[in-house]
Amino acid sequence: MKSYKDYMLFDKLPQTWCAGCSHGIVLQSIAAVMAELEVDKHDMALVSGIGCFGRVDDYLDINCMHVTHGRALAAATGVALGNPDLHVLVTMGDGDGTTIGGNHLIHAARRNINVTAIISNNYNYGQTGGQYSGTTPTHSITQTSPYGHIEQNFDVCKLAIAAGASYVGRATAYNPVMLRKLIKEGMQVKGFSLIEVMSACPTHYGKFNKLGAAAHMMQLMNEQSVTVAQAAKMSEEELKGKIVVGCMKNAPREDYYTSYKKIIDANRIEG
Repeated sequence: MKSYKDYMLFDKLPQTWCAGCSHGIVLQSIAAVMAELEVDKHDMALVSGIGCFGRVDDYLDINCMHVTHGRALAAATGVALGNPDLHVLVTMGDGDGTTIGGNHLIHAARRNINVTAIISNNYNYGQTGGQYSGTTPTHSITQTSPYGHIEQNFDVCKLAIAAGASYVGRATAYNPVMLRKLIKEGMQVKGFSLIEVMSACPTHYGKFNKLGAAAHMMQLMNEQSVTVAQAAKMSEEELKGKIVVGCMKNAPREDYYTSYKKIIDANRIEG
């Protein structure tokens, strides 16, 4: 039986994230799922972008590729098509994955690229000082919205579902058991899987919005969480301020590589 420790680079610890940051919980969850699935580390590839969560590749003992801001899914598409036998993970923050890289997210889901995308959403660009992103709630205080954020944020999971993802789920960093379950299910689906993790950034978002210490932010996430089944019985008004968690879509369809290979095989000219 493998352990999450088999996939970690302990000589790189302690990690560089701020005290109370949720990214470490997500990191351990990823390693735990690989151990549970007993995946050979040489059969794994992780592509990460820029930002706090992009540093996750520093601590995993698997094939890793660190790319430019917003381009993790574009690079992962090439990795997945060039090496179809690999399990490809993509780790991104809300700024990297849904704002700067939002267009790549939409089209990776539409094409049904065989990757598992994990977005750690802490509502801001943490690495550069706490600027707002496409997921920052309206009226929030950030470095670039000191008087309150006036833009409407979007729902990452609904976006992925509408774009055509095969698997979509959401968990909070408060509940790593659910998080591991969703990551495991996503990795076992052939096609595009997206798991959104609601995370705490006490250093910037929490401080600017007076949400208290990290422990209080985590407790708040738990109190705001409702399951998909519970949400189905609630009105739109009742769902305001809630975090819907669980599997939201599990409907595999033919992935891009399979379709592409069929075209190649059907038109192959024997020499």
